[in-house]
Amino acid sequence: MLILGLDPGLGTTGWGIIRAEGNRLSHVANGQLKTDTKAPLARRLAHLDAMLAAILVDHAPHAAACEEVFVNSNAQSTLKLGQARGVALCAAARAGLDVGEYTPSVVKKAVVGSGGAEKAQVHAMVSMLLSGAKIAGADAADALAVAICHAHHLATARRLGAA
Repeated sequence: MLILGLDPGLGTTGWGIIRAEGNRLSHVANGQLKTDTKAPLARRLAHLDAMLAAILVDHAPHAAACEEVFVNSNAQSTLKLGQARGVALCAAARAGLDVGEYTPSVVKKAVVGSGGAEKAQVHAMVSMLLSGAKIAGADAADALAVAICHAHHLATARRLGAA
């Protein structure tokens, strides 16, 4: 099963695709999608949508997962993040995918074992779990962590359904 993980952001959206075969996880692809900070908001969102659509066509994942929005002190930043997240959810849904949604603490717990893990710990564990993967940057590493989290949740759901 191919799983697309998304770490949405208006300036940079991280994406990562892993293959889950039983308990084995392997890296397929990852990257960072950037929008022009000088472009109007609507154009940036449309560009993000087009880039995500291309990834979905190129890789044809079977499932997707997206990190949930965290609220920060800057309401304007939170709103823009939410809009980028909406584009990511819509692109995946348009491709016919069910989308898992996870808080940052759930992702950290699934990957590192602690919901309070530091970003560096998450990135180190992603590199260990997907050995040999060349990771395009912090946002791509976060997206791969989301995909790993979703793979764990799907595997648990399968085990519980089989019991």
